[in-house]
Amino acid sequence: MSSPEPENSHHLWQTIKAVAWGFFGVRRGSDHAQDVAHIKPRQIILAGLIGALVFVLVLVWLVRWVVKSGAAL
Repeated sequence: MSSPEPENSHHLWQTIKAVAWGFFGVRRGSDHAQDVAHIKPRQIILAGLIGALVFVLVLVWLVRWVVKSGAAL
């Protein structure tokens, strides 16, 4: 028997999904309405900043890896 999922982890996952779809640029209207009803703006801002930081760090790592491997020539 599995234990029920804590409420905070559900909101965390919902926030991460909302920010990821926002980066991608698409979102269903019903999902957007649900996000607005359940997610606080502070959570969206924090998740967006963390997501943007991770995105930039991955791009920097990728560019360094390509330059270092010589594939950019």
